[in-house]
Amino acid sequence: MLEYDKILVLDFGSQYTQLIARRIRERKVYSEIFPYNAPIEKIRGFKPKGIVLSGGPASIYEKDAPIVDKSIFDLGVPILGICYGMQLIVHLLGGEVERAQKREYGRAALNIDNHAGLLSGLSEGSVVWMSHGDSVKVLPAGGFTSIARTSNSTHAAIADDNRMLYALQFHPEVAHTQEGDKILDNFVHGICKCSAAWQMSSFIEYEVEAVRQKVGSGNVVCALSGGVDSSVAAILIHKAIGQRLHCIFVDNGLLRKNEKAKVIETFKKHYNLNLIVVDAEKRFLERLKGITDPEQKRKIIGREFIAVFEEEAKKLGAVEYLVQGTLYPDVIESVSFKGPSATIKSHHNVGGLPEVMNLKLIEPLRELFKDEVREIGVELGLPDEICYRQPFPGPGLAIRCIGELSADRLKILREADAIVIEEIKNAGLYREIWQSFAVLLPLRTVGVMGDERTYDYTIAMRAVNSVDGMTADWARVPYEVLSIISNRIINEVKGVNRVVFDITSKPPGTIEWE
Repeated sequence: MLEYDKILVLDFGSQYTQLIARRIRERKVYSEIFPYNAPIEKIRGFKPKGIVLSGGPASIYEKDAPIVDKSIFDLGVPILGICYGMQLIVHLLGGEVERAQKREYGRAALNIDNHAGLLSGLSEGSVVWMSHGDSVKVLPAGGFTSIARTSNSTHAAIADDNRMLYALQFHPEVAHTQEGDKILDNFVHGICKCSAAWQMSSFIEYEVEAVRQKVGSGNVVCALSGGVDSSVAAILIHKAIGQRLHCIFVDNGLLRKNEKAKVIETFKKHYNLNLIVVDAEKRFLERLKGITDPEQKRKIIGREFIAVFEEEAKKLGAVEYLVQGTLYPDVIESVSFKGPSATIKSHHNVGGLPEVMNLKLIEPLRELFKDEVREIGVELGLPDEICYRQPFPGPGLAIRCIGELSADRLKILREADAIVIEEIKNAGLYREIWQSFAVLLPLRTVGVMGDERTYDYTIAMRAVNSVDGMTADWARVPYEVLSIISNRIINEVKGVNRVVFDITSKPPGTIEWE
Protein backbone atom coordinates (compact mmCIF):
# COMPACT_ATOMS: atom_id res chain seq x y z
CA MET A 1 0.00 0.00 0.00
CA LEU A 2 1.02 3.59 -0.59
CA GLU A 3 2.76 5.53 2.17
CA TYR A 4 2.88 9.29 2.53
CA ASP A 5 5.17 11.72 4.27
CA LYS A 6 3.18 13.08 7.21
CA ILE A 7 3.13 16.15 9.42
CA LEU A 8 1.51 15.87 12.84
CA VAL A 9 -0.34 18.84 14.38
CA LEU A 10 -0.77 18.78 18.16
CA ASP A 11 -3.88 20.71 19.22
CA PHE A 12 -3.78 23.11 22.17
CA GLY A 13 -7.25 24.51 21.54
CA SER A 14 -6.61 27.08 18.83
CA GLN A 15 -9.50 28.13 16.64
CA TYR A 16 -7.05 27.75 13.75
CA THR A 17 -5.89 24.17 14.38
CA GLN A 18 -7.97 22.70 11.55
CA LEU A 19 -6.68 25.44 9.28
CA ILE A 20 -3.08 24.44 9.98
CA ALA A 21 -3.82 20.88 8.84
CA ARG A 22 -5.63 22.16 5.75
CA ARG A 23 -2.76 24.45 4.78
CA ILE A 24 -0.27 21.58 5.08
CA ARG A 25 -2.47 19.34 2.95
CA GLU A 26 -2.62 22.10 0.35
CA ARG A 27 1.14 21.57 0.09
CA LYS A 28 0.24 17.97 -0.95
CA VAL A 29 1.53 16.55 2.33
CA TYR A 30 -0.75 14.54 4.60
CA SER A 31 -1.44 16.13 7.99
CA GLU A 32 -3.37 14.85 10.97
CA ILE A 33 -4.38 16.41 14.28
CA PHE A 34 -3.83 14.77 17.69
CA PRO A 35 -4.76 16.28 21.05
CA TYR A 36 -1.75 17.81 22.81
CA ASN A 37 -1.74 15.04 25.43
CA ALA A 38 -1.55 12.15 22.96
CA PRO A 39 0.80 9.44 24.32
CA ILE A 40 4.33 9.66 22.99
CA GLU A 41 3.99 6.07 21.74
CA LYS A 42 1.09 7.12 19.53
CA ILE A 43 3.04 10.12 18.23
CA ARG A 44 6.06 7.95 17.49
CA GLY A 45 3.85 5.34 15.81
CA PHE A 46 2.42 7.99 13.48
CA LYS A 47 5.95 8.41 12.09
CA PRO A 48 5.72 12.14 11.37
CA LYS A 49 8.42 13.88 9.38
CA GLY A 50 7.61 17.02 11.34
CA ILE A 51 5.42 18.25 14.19
CA VAL A 52 3.47 21.49 14.57
CA LEU A 53 2.39 22.73 18.01
CA SER A 54 -0.77 24.80 17.54
CA GLY A 55 -1.78 28.00 19.25
CA GLY A 56 -4.30 28.04 22.07
CA PRO A 57 -6.15 30.27 24.53
CA ALA A 58 -4.09 29.33 27.61
CA SER A 59 -1.10 31.11 29.14
CA ILE A 60 1.93 28.95 29.80
CA TYR A 61 2.22 30.14 33.41
CA GLU A 62 -1.39 29.24 34.31
CA LYS A 63 -1.87 26.46 36.85
CA ASP A 64 -3.42 23.93 34.46
CA ALA A 65 -1.76 25.08 31.24
CA PRO A 66 -1.62 22.26 28.65
CA ILE A 67 1.88 20.80 28.42
CA VAL A 68 3.14 18.39 25.79
CA ASP A 69 5.30 15.38 26.62
CA LYS A 70 8.82 16.84 26.60
CA SER A 71 10.18 13.68 24.97
CA ILE A 72 8.86 14.90 21.60
CA PHE A 73 12.10 16.89 21.43
CA ASP A 74 13.95 13.56 21.38
CA LEU A 75 12.15 12.22 18.30
CA GLY A 76 14.67 13.81 15.96
CA VAL A 77 12.09 15.49 13.71
CA PRO A 78 11.62 19.22 13.05
CA ILE A 79 9.13 20.98 15.33
CA LEU A 80 7.33 24.24 14.64
CA GLY A 81 5.54 26.07 17.46
CA ILE A 82 2.86 28.63 16.62
CA CYS A 83 1.80 31.28 19.17
CA TYR A 84 1.09 29.21 22.33
CA GLY A 85 3.19 26.47 20.73
CA MET A 86 6.10 28.92 20.62
CA GLN A 87 5.72 29.86 24.27
CA LEU A 88 5.52 26.18 25.20
CA ILE A 89 8.79 25.35 23.44
CA VAL A 90 10.52 28.27 25.15
CA HIS A 91 9.12 27.31 28.55
CA LEU A 92 9.96 23.59 28.31
CA LEU A 93 13.52 24.25 27.14
CA GLY A 94 14.42 26.73 29.87
CA GLY A 95 13.51 30.13 28.44
CA GLU A 96 11.14 32.68 29.91
CA VAL A 97 7.66 33.78 28.87
CA GLU A 98 5.94 36.83 30.36
CA ARG A 99 2.66 38.64 29.99
CA ALA A 100 3.25 41.23 27.28
CA GLN A 101 3.27 44.88 28.33
CA LYS A 102 1.19 45.55 25.25
CA ARG A 103 -1.00 42.84 23.79
CA GLU A 104 -0.72 42.38 20.06
CA TYR A 105 -3.75 41.52 17.94
CA GLY A 106 -4.13 41.97 14.21
CA ARG A 107 -1.69 42.82 11.47
CA ALA A 108 1.99 43.59 12.11
CA ALA A 109 4.99 44.19 9.85
CA LEU A 110 7.74 41.58 10.14
CA ASN A 111 11.35 42.73 10.29
CA ILE A 112 13.46 39.76 9.22
CA ASP A 113 16.93 39.16 10.66
CA ASN A 114 17.59 35.82 8.93
CA HIS A 115 16.25 35.29 5.43
CA ALA A 116 17.34 31.66 5.28
CA GLY A 117 15.58 28.50 6.43
CA LEU A 118 12.07 29.02 7.80
CA LEU A 119 11.78 32.60 6.51
CA SER A 120 13.52 32.02 3.19
CA GLY A 121 12.06 34.11 0.37
CA LEU A 122 9.99 36.41 2.59
CA SER A 123 9.81 40.12 1.86
CA GLU A 124 11.06 42.66 4.38
CA GLY A 125 8.07 44.17 6.17
CA SER A 126 5.84 41.25 5.22
CA VAL A 127 2.48 41.52 7.02
CA VAL A 128 1.70 38.82 9.58
CA TRP A 129 -1.28 38.17 11.87
CA MET A 130 -0.70 38.43 15.61
CA SER A 131 -3.03 37.21 18.35
CA HIS A 132 -1.31 37.03 21.74
CA GLY A 133 -1.15 38.51 25.22
CA ASP A 134 2.08 36.75 26.26
CA SER A 135 5.52 37.00 24.72
CA VAL A 136 8.95 35.45 24.93
CA LYS A 137 11.25 37.35 27.30
CA VAL A 138 14.36 35.14 27.31
CA LEU A 139 15.29 32.53 24.69
CA PRO A 140 16.34 29.04 25.81
CA ALA A 141 20.06 28.41 25.95
CA GLY A 142 21.77 26.11 23.51
CA GLY A 143 21.33 27.53 20.05
CA PHE A 144 18.13 29.55 19.74
CA THR A 145 18.34 32.86 17.91
CA SER A 146 15.75 35.44 17.01
CA ILE A 147 15.16 35.45 13.26
CA ALA A 148 12.40 38.11 13.04
CA ARG A 149 10.73 40.81 15.12
CA THR A 150 7.86 43.28 15.00
CA SER A 151 7.49 46.69 16.63
CA ASN A 152 5.89 44.96 19.61
CA SER A 153 7.64 41.56 19.67
CA THR A 154 11.41 41.24 20.02
CA HIS A 155 11.12 37.54 19.25
CA ALA A 156 8.43 37.23 16.56
CA ALA A 157 10.22 34.20 15.11
CA ILE A 158 13.00 32.06 16.57
CA ALA A 159 15.05 29.11 15.39
CA ASP A 160 17.52 26.50 16.57
CA ASP A 161 18.66 24.98 13.29
CA ASN A 162 20.89 22.35 14.92
CA ARG A 163 17.97 20.84 16.85
CA MET A 164 15.48 21.67 14.03
CA LEU A 165 13.27 23.66 16.43
CA TYR A 166 11.35 26.66 15.16
CA ALA A 167 8.67 28.93 16.55
CA LEU A 168 6.49 31.84 15.46
CA GLN A 169 4.60 34.33 17.58
CA PHE A 170 2.20 34.94 14.67
CA HIS A 171 -0.14 32.66 12.69
CA PRO A 172 1.21 31.64 9.26
CA GLU A 173 -1.90 29.57 8.52
CA VAL A 174 -4.38 32.47 8.30
CA ALA A 175 -5.01 34.44 5.13
CA HIS A 176 -4.10 37.72 6.88
CA THR A 177 -0.46 36.60 7.02
CA GLN A 178 0.57 37.62 3.51
CA GLU A 179 3.38 35.12 2.99
CA GLY A 180 2.24 32.41 5.36
CA ASP A 181 2.20 29.88 2.54
CA LYS A 182 5.91 30.47 1.93
CA ILE A 183 6.66 29.85 5.60
CA LEU A 184 4.70 26.60 5.60
CA ASP A 185 6.38 25.58 2.33
CA ASN A 186 9.77 26.23 3.90
CA PHE A 187 8.92 24.13 6.94
CA VAL A 188 7.09 21.26 5.24
CA HIS A 189 9.20 20.85 2.13
CA GLY A 190 12.46 22.62 2.94
CA ILE A 191 13.06 21.67 6.58
CA CYS A 192 11.02 18.46 6.96
CA LYS A 193 11.93 17.27 3.43
CA CYS A 194 8.39 16.05 2.75
CA SER A 195 7.54 15.01 -0.81
CA ALA A 196 4.37 16.35 -2.40
CA ALA A 197 2.64 12.97 -2.77
CA TRP A 198 -0.70 13.58 -1.03
CA GLN A 199 -3.16 13.87 -3.92
CA MET A 200 -6.69 12.66 -4.53
CA SER A 201 -5.87 10.06 -7.19
CA SER A 202 -3.35 8.32 -4.95
CA PHE A 203 -5.71 8.63 -1.98
CA ILE A 204 -8.38 6.73 -3.95
CA GLU A 205 -5.88 4.00 -4.79
CA TYR A 206 -4.85 3.78 -1.14
CA GLU A 207 -8.40 3.61 0.22
CA VAL A 208 -9.62 1.10 -2.35
CA GLU A 209 -6.83 -1.27 -1.39
CA ALA A 210 -7.42 -0.65 2.33
CA VAL A 211 -11.14 -1.47 1.98
CA ARG A 212 -10.41 -4.65 0.05
CA GLN A 213 -8.04 -5.84 2.73
CA LYS A 214 -10.43 -4.96 5.56
CA VAL A 215 -13.62 -6.36 4.04
CA GLY A 216 -12.21 -9.45 2.37
CA SER A 217 -15.20 -11.40 1.02
CA GLY A 218 -17.68 -9.69 3.36
CA ASN A 219 -20.77 -7.65 2.53
CA VAL A 220 -21.17 -3.95 3.23
CA VAL A 221 -24.26 -1.79 3.76
CA CYS A 222 -24.41 1.97 3.21
CA ALA A 223 -27.02 4.62 4.01
CA LEU A 224 -27.12 6.64 0.79
CA SER A 225 -28.73 10.07 0.95
CA GLY A 226 -27.59 11.51 -2.37
CA GLY A 227 -25.45 14.13 -0.64
CA VAL A 228 -21.78 14.51 -1.47
CA ASP A 229 -20.41 12.66 1.58
CA SER A 230 -22.50 9.49 1.38
CA SER A 231 -22.32 9.49 -2.44
CA VAL A 232 -18.53 9.69 -2.57
CA ALA A 233 -18.21 7.07 0.17
CA ALA A 234 -20.56 4.72 -1.68
CA ILE A 235 -18.80 5.04 -5.04
CA LEU A 236 -15.39 4.58 -3.42
CA ILE A 237 -16.51 1.38 -1.67
CA HIS A 238 -18.23 0.17 -4.85
CA LYS A 239 -14.97 0.66 -6.71
CA ALA A 240 -13.30 -1.59 -4.13
CA ILE A 241 -15.83 -4.44 -3.72
CA GLY A 242 -18.42 -4.01 -6.47
CA GLN A 243 -21.81 -5.66 -5.94
CA ARG A 244 -21.07 -6.71 -2.39
CA LEU A 245 -21.99 -3.14 -1.45
CA HIS A 246 -25.70 -2.70 -0.67
CA CYS A 247 -26.98 0.88 -0.52
CA ILE A 248 -30.21 1.82 1.25
CA PHE A 249 -31.98 5.05 0.35
CA VAL A 250 -34.78 6.03 2.74
CA ASP A 251 -37.45 8.35 1.33
CA ASN A 252 -38.78 9.85 4.55
CA GLY A 253 -41.01 12.40 2.86
CA LEU A 254 -38.69 15.19 3.99
CA LEU A 255 -36.59 15.35 0.83
CA ARG A 256 -36.26 18.08 -1.76
CA LYS A 257 -38.18 18.06 -5.04
CA ASN A 258 -37.38 15.07 -7.31
CA GLU A 259 -34.67 13.87 -4.90
CA LYS A 260 -35.62 10.21 -5.00
CA ALA A 261 -35.81 10.13 -8.80
CA LYS A 262 -32.36 11.73 -9.10
CA VAL A 263 -30.78 9.23 -6.70
CA ILE A 264 -32.28 6.27 -8.58
CA GLU A 265 -31.18 7.70 -11.92
CA THR A 266 -27.63 8.40 -10.79
CA PHE A 267 -26.77 5.39 -8.65
CA LYS A 268 -28.97 2.56 -9.85
CA LYS A 269 -29.07 3.24 -13.56
CA HIS A 270 -25.76 5.01 -14.14
CA TYR A 271 -23.47 3.33 -11.59
CA ASN A 272 -25.38 0.04 -11.31
CA LEU A 273 -25.25 0.02 -7.51
CA ASN A 274 -27.29 -2.41 -5.48
CA LEU A 275 -29.80 0.22 -4.38
CA ILE A 276 -32.73 -0.45 -2.08
CA VAL A 277 -35.27 2.40 -2.09
CA VAL A 278 -37.57 2.49 0.92
CA ASP A 279 -40.78 4.54 0.74
CA ALA A 280 -41.24 5.56 4.37
CA GLU A 281 -42.98 8.95 4.00
CA LYS A 282 -46.23 7.88 5.67
CA ARG A 283 -44.35 6.24 8.53
CA PHE A 284 -42.22 9.30 9.28
CA LEU A 285 -45.07 11.81 9.04
CA GLU A 286 -47.18 9.74 11.41
CA ARG A 287 -44.36 9.75 13.99
CA LEU A 288 -43.97 13.50 13.56
CA LYS A 289 -47.67 14.36 13.75
CA GLY A 290 -48.30 17.09 16.31
CA ILE A 291 -44.58 17.71 16.94
CA THR A 292 -43.45 21.34 16.74
CA ASP A 293 -40.27 21.35 18.87
CA PRO A 294 -37.23 21.19 16.52
CA GLU A 295 -35.13 19.09 18.88
CA GLN A 296 -37.93 16.55 19.17
CA LYS A 297 -38.23 16.47 15.40
CA ARG A 298 -34.54 15.71 15.03
CA LYS A 299 -34.58 12.94 17.60
CA ILE A 300 -37.72 11.29 16.20
CA ILE A 301 -36.30 11.39 12.68
CA GLY A 302 -32.98 9.97 13.87
CA ARG A 303 -34.60 7.11 15.78
CA GLU A 304 -36.99 6.29 12.95
CA PHE A 305 -34.20 6.31 10.40
CA ILE A 306 -32.24 3.82 12.48
CA ALA A 307 -35.32 1.60 12.80
CA VAL A 308 -36.03 1.63 9.05
CA PHE A 309 -32.40 1.11 8.16
CA GLU A 310 -32.05 -1.79 10.58
CA GLU A 311 -35.18 -3.50 9.20
CA GLU A 312 -33.94 -3.25 5.61
CA ALA A 313 -30.39 -4.31 6.44
CA LYS A 314 -31.64 -7.46 8.19
CA LYS A 315 -33.42 -8.50 4.99
CA LEU A 316 -30.04 -8.66 3.25
CA GLY A 317 -28.82 -11.51 5.43
CA ALA A 318 -25.19 -11.64 6.49
CA VAL A 319 -23.76 -8.11 6.48
CA GLU A 320 -20.61 -7.35 8.43
CA TYR A 321 -19.75 -3.74 7.66
CA LEU A 322 -21.42 -0.34 7.63
CA VAL A 323 -20.16 2.59 5.53
CA GLN A 324 -20.43 6.08 7.01
CA GLY A 325 -19.47 9.35 5.34
CA THR A 326 -17.74 10.72 8.46
CA LEU A 327 -15.47 13.67 7.64
CA TYR A 328 -12.33 14.83 9.41
CA PRO A 329 -13.91 17.85 11.19
CA ASP A 330 -16.21 15.36 12.98
CA VAL A 331 -13.21 13.26 13.99
CA ILE A 332 -11.28 16.32 15.19
CA GLU A 333 -14.23 17.47 17.30
CA SER A 334 -14.37 14.08 19.00
CA VAL A 335 -10.66 14.02 19.86
CA SER A 336 -10.17 17.69 20.76
CA PHE A 337 -8.54 18.04 24.17
CA LYS A 338 -11.39 20.37 25.09
CA GLY A 339 -13.93 17.65 24.35
CA PRO A 340 -16.99 17.96 22.10
CA SER A 341 -18.55 21.39 22.01
CA ALA A 342 -21.83 22.11 23.76
CA THR A 343 -24.84 20.74 21.92
CA ILE A 344 -26.55 23.48 19.94
CA LYS A 345 -28.77 20.97 18.19
CA SER A 346 -28.77 17.21 17.70
CA HIS A 347 -27.18 16.10 14.45
CA HIS A 348 -28.91 13.44 12.43
CA ASN A 349 -26.50 10.66 11.58
CA VAL A 350 -26.25 6.91 11.76
CA GLY A 351 -23.81 6.93 14.63
CA GLY A 352 -25.97 4.54 16.65
CA LEU A 353 -26.19 1.87 13.97
CA PRO A 354 -23.00 -0.11 14.64
CA GLU A 355 -23.93 -0.61 18.29
CA VAL A 356 -27.53 -1.50 17.46
CA MET A 357 -26.67 -3.84 14.59
CA ASN A 358 -23.27 -5.10 15.67
CA LEU A 359 -21.61 -3.88 12.47
CA LYS A 360 -17.99 -2.92 11.90
CA LEU A 361 -17.47 0.62 10.67
CA ILE A 362 -15.85 1.68 7.41
CA GLU A 363 -15.23 5.43 7.18
CA PRO A 364 -13.23 6.01 3.98
CA LEU A 365 -13.51 9.81 4.20
CA ARG A 366 -12.69 10.25 7.89
CA GLU A 367 -9.31 11.83 7.05
CA LEU A 368 -10.72 14.39 4.60
CA PHE A 369 -12.15 17.89 4.74
CA LYS A 370 -15.25 18.82 2.74
CA ASP A 371 -13.38 20.38 -0.16
CA GLU A 372 -11.18 17.27 -0.40
CA VAL A 373 -14.27 15.06 -0.53
CA ARG A 374 -15.52 17.13 -3.46
CA GLU A 375 -12.17 16.57 -5.20
CA ILE A 376 -12.50 12.82 -4.64
CA GLY A 377 -15.97 12.92 -6.16
CA VAL A 378 -14.64 14.65 -9.26
CA GLU A 379 -11.82 12.09 -9.54
CA LEU A 380 -14.39 9.28 -9.29
CA GLY A 381 -16.46 10.82 -12.08
CA LEU A 382 -19.47 11.84 -10.02
CA PRO A 383 -21.54 14.63 -11.64
CA ASP A 384 -20.95 18.19 -10.48
CA GLU A 385 -24.54 18.30 -9.23
CA ILE A 386 -23.50 15.87 -6.49
CA CYS A 387 -19.88 16.90 -5.94
CA TYR A 388 -20.73 20.56 -5.44
CA ARG A 389 -24.13 20.11 -3.86
CA GLN A 390 -24.80 22.54 -1.05
CA PRO A 391 -25.13 21.01 2.43
CA PHE A 392 -28.55 19.59 3.26
CA PRO A 393 -29.48 18.73 6.86
CA GLY A 394 -30.08 15.12 7.87
CA PRO A 395 -33.62 15.86 9.12
CA GLY A 396 -34.30 17.42 5.73
CA LEU A 397 -37.21 19.78 5.23
CA ALA A 398 -38.53 18.95 8.70
CA ILE A 399 -36.37 21.68 10.23
CA ARG A 400 -37.14 24.15 7.47
CA CYS A 401 -40.89 23.69 7.86
CA ILE A 402 -41.36 25.58 11.11
CA GLY A 403 -44.10 24.21 13.32
CA GLU A 404 -46.14 21.07 12.78
CA LEU A 405 -45.44 19.05 9.65
CA SER A 406 -47.99 17.96 7.09
CA ALA A 407 -47.81 16.66 3.54
CA ASP A 408 -49.44 19.88 2.28
CA ARG A 409 -47.05 22.24 4.09
CA LEU A 410 -44.05 20.17 2.99
CA LYS A 411 -45.27 20.37 -0.61
CA ILE A 412 -45.40 24.17 -0.41
CA LEU A 413 -41.88 24.29 1.02
CA ARG A 414 -40.55 21.78 -1.51
CA GLU A 415 -41.82 23.85 -4.45
CA ALA A 416 -40.51 27.13 -3.03
CA ASP A 417 -37.12 25.60 -2.23
CA ALA A 418 -36.80 24.25 -5.78
CA ILE A 419 -37.34 27.76 -7.15
CA VAL A 420 -34.69 29.23 -4.82
CA ILE A 421 -32.10 26.65 -5.92
CA GLU A 422 -33.01 26.95 -9.61
CA GLU A 423 -32.66 30.73 -9.67
CA ILE A 424 -29.46 30.72 -7.61
CA LYS A 425 -28.04 28.33 -10.22
CA ASN A 426 -29.36 30.44 -13.10
CA ALA A 427 -27.54 33.44 -11.63
CA GLY A 428 -24.28 31.48 -11.49
CA LEU A 429 -24.15 31.75 -7.69
CA TYR A 430 -24.70 28.16 -6.59
CA ARG A 431 -21.04 27.23 -6.11
CA GLU A 432 -20.20 30.62 -4.59
CA ILE A 433 -22.81 30.33 -1.84
CA TRP A 434 -22.33 27.82 0.98
CA GLN A 435 -26.06 27.22 1.46
CA SER A 436 -29.26 28.66 -0.02
CA PHE A 437 -32.76 27.44 0.72
CA ALA A 438 -36.35 28.28 1.63
CA VAL A 439 -38.03 28.13 5.03
CA LEU A 440 -41.81 27.88 5.52
CA LEU A 441 -43.05 29.96 8.47
CA PRO A 442 -46.04 28.91 10.57
CA LEU A 443 -47.82 32.20 10.10
CA ARG A 444 -50.15 33.65 7.53
CA THR A 445 -50.23 37.26 6.40
CA VAL A 446 -52.67 39.35 4.42
CA GLY A 447 -51.94 39.93 0.77
CA VAL A 448 -53.61 41.02 -2.46
CA MET A 449 -53.56 38.98 -5.64
CA GLY A 450 -55.50 40.49 -8.48
CA ASP A 451 -58.49 42.10 -6.84
CA GLU A 452 -58.76 39.52 -4.09
CA ARG A 453 -57.59 39.53 -0.50
CA THR A 454 -55.38 36.57 0.42
CA TYR A 455 -54.34 35.15 3.75
CA ASP A 456 -51.45 32.79 3.04
CA TYR A 457 -48.06 31.56 4.26
CA THR A 458 -44.73 33.39 4.32
CA ILE A 459 -41.54 31.94 2.84
CA ALA A 460 -38.19 33.06 4.23
CA MET A 461 -35.18 32.72 1.96
CA ARG A 462 -31.81 31.96 3.57
CA ALA A 463 -28.44 32.26 1.82
CA VAL A 464 -25.10 32.23 3.64
CA ASN A 465 -21.40 32.10 2.91
CA SER A 466 -19.10 30.00 5.06
CA VAL A 467 -15.88 27.99 4.97
CA ASP A 468 -16.83 25.14 7.27
CA GLY A 469 -20.32 25.90 8.57
CA MET A 470 -19.01 26.85 12.03
CA THR A 471 -19.50 30.55 11.32
CA ALA A 472 -21.38 32.15 8.45
CA ASP A 473 -22.38 35.50 7.03
CA TRP A 474 -25.49 36.17 4.99
CA ALA A 475 -24.82 36.17 1.25
CA ARG A 476 -25.27 39.45 -0.61
CA VAL A 477 -27.57 38.03 -3.28
CA PRO A 478 -28.23 40.66 -5.98
CA TYR A 479 -31.59 42.42 -5.73
CA GLU A 480 -32.47 41.32 -9.25
CA VAL A 481 -32.10 37.66 -8.27
CA LEU A 482 -34.11 38.14 -5.08
CA SER A 483 -36.84 39.82 -7.12
CA ILE A 484 -37.05 36.91 -9.56
CA ILE A 485 -37.16 34.37 -6.72
CA SER A 486 -39.88 36.28 -4.86
CA ASN A 487 -42.04 36.76 -7.95
CA ARG A 488 -41.76 33.13 -9.00
CA ILE A 489 -42.58 31.75 -5.54
CA ILE A 490 -45.65 33.96 -5.14
CA ASN A 491 -46.86 33.29 -8.70
CA GLU A 492 -46.11 29.58 -8.86
CA VAL A 493 -46.51 28.22 -5.32
CA LYS A 494 -50.11 28.10 -4.23
CA GLY A 495 -50.50 29.05 -0.57
CA VAL A 496 -47.72 31.67 -0.39
CA ASN A 497 -48.24 35.43 -0.64
CA ARG A 498 -45.09 36.84 0.98
CA VAL A 499 -41.32 36.24 0.69
CA VAL A 500 -38.70 37.64 3.10
CA PHE A 501 -34.90 37.42 3.08
CA ASP A 502 -32.95 36.44 6.22
CA ILE A 503 -29.89 38.67 6.85
CA THR A 504 -28.77 37.10 10.14
CA SER A 505 -25.16 35.91 10.49
CA LYS A 506 -23.92 32.94 12.52
CA PRO A 507 -23.45 33.73 15.35
CA PRO A 508 -25.82 34.92 16.71
CA GLY A 509 -28.17 32.85 14.55
CA THR A 510 -27.66 29.35 13.21
CA ILE A 511 -27.64 28.60 9.49
CA GLU A 512 -30.79 26.48 9.74
CA TRP A 513 -33.83 28.02 11.41
CA GLU A 514 -34.38 25.01 13.68
